[in-house]
Amino acid sequence: MNEEDRSNLRDLHAGFALVGLLMRGGTVTSLLAESAYEIADAMQEARDRHGVGIVSIKRQTKKEKANETS
Repeated sequence: MNEEDRSNLRDLHAGFALVGLLMRGGTVTSLLAESAYEIADAMQEARDRHGVGIVSIKRQTKKEKANETS
């Protein structure tokens, strides 16, 4: 994963965190974005400790599917 991917993933995590903060309510509006990125950074750190990486699903070609059933 390159730095651009990490930045995009951080933004995605911050977006998820922001939604959660908004749904919970009671948070001072001026602190929402900062709080969301603090949560995103914690999510990134937890993810990095597990070293799993982003899972992707690759579609099988017709040939690969045919070989599975044979």
